[in-house]
Amino acid sequence: MNIKNIKKEFPIFKQKINGKPLVYLDSANSSQKPKTVIDKISQFYENEFSNVGRSVHTLAVKAANRFEATRDKVQKYLNAKHREEIIFTKGATEAINLVASSFGKKYINEGDEILITELEHHSNYIPWHYLRSEKGATIKFAPVNENGDVEIEDIKKLITSKTKIIAITHISNVTGAILPITKIVDLAKEKNIPVLIDGTQGAPHSHIDMQKIGCDFYAISCHKMYGPNGLGVLYMKKKWVDDLPPYQGGGGMINEVKKDDVTFAETNTKFEAGSMQTAEVVSFSESLNFIEKLGIKKIASHENEILEYGLEKLRKNNSINIIGDPKERGSVLCFTLKDIHPHDIATILDDDGVAIRAGHHCCQILHEKLGLPATARASIGVYNDKEDIDKLSEAIKNCQKIFQN
Repeated sequence: MNIKNIKKEFPIFKQKINGKPLVYLDSANSSQKPKTVIDKISQFYENEFSNVGRSVHTLAVKAANRFEATRDKVQKYLNAKHREEIIFTKGATEAINLVASSFGKKYINEGDEILITELEHHSNYIPWHYLRSEKGATIKFAPVNENGDVEIEDIKKLITSKTKIIAITHISNVTGAILPITKIVDLAKEKNIPVLIDGTQGAPHSHIDMQKIGCDFYAISCHKMYGPNGLGVLYMKKKWVDDLPPYQGGGGMINEVKKDDVTFAETNTKFEAGSMQTAEVVSFSESLNFIEKLGIKKIASHENEILEYGLEKLRKNNSINIIGDPKERGSVLCFTLKDIHPHDIATILDDDGVAIRAGHHCCQILHEKLGLPATARASIGVYNDKEDIDKLSEAIKNCQKIFQN
């Protein structure tokens, strides 16, 4: 596969929006799906469907084998030490809730501190807020500086003897800041503090190696990785798999059930209660195949080239204010346009076939810090090119003309 012709792999780009070719710049929200992933879901439902972990007939065995083969593929892709460290969830949100619930139930008490940042998506704040409400814990926020970065020194200052866990984003979905996660993990290890990383923006755009990063938990959203909706992956270091209690109860996560006692599965399956999303898991294997064929480093290099071109292009428009100027930036371009509300920008750009997102991007704390009710966001995927950026720029100029009239 060649990145220059990669749009051909995505059926959605065959259509037009309002009579114009689709320019999709909303991948930080959710990525589009290559045909191989779509075909795999369809083929599985047509020819191979069965629930996993319930039956012993031919279809069930085949489905279970494909399901577990995907787990092995994810383990290899993330360079996790043990296959038991890979847990399938309904999404990154559930993955973080799982950790907050299970870890919090056992280790968070009144007065304990949870350290996060002002960059966090609501998915990496609300689960900790529940613990604060239920157990009387305290949440500390590492501040965002004027460039949209979080400095490691500011995190270091906030760590105390009461800090029980650090939960941080890998890449901000607003400022694009890439946090120094390895340095933060090393700092936490000195204090014996576990670290959870929200990798929803990190995993689609960078090489992820769990043994090099060294974190305790890493949450992934598969629908942002050219994969299916309704699926996430939680990497959980084996020491925590062995130690933490289950998150939900139901079928599949038990060992033995009696009227007066219940024992739970001892491995990662204790965190996978109920019927699993088999077709989504199986098709996610194709998502990883797609990424591996292109090469994540080539994807990152391509996206960075488009990002730099986009920054250069938009900065030429004096009415555009680009949000953040971090040391290292992921493929996110958040901006405001003088005297035009972001929702109006997104609506008018859609008339030109350009899809972006407008709002607070589930980061209200950060937007309050920035003094902005909302921003417009163009986010880059592997299928974007410089022509897309040119069309974005022209659509923004058209938007300005409409409001000048």
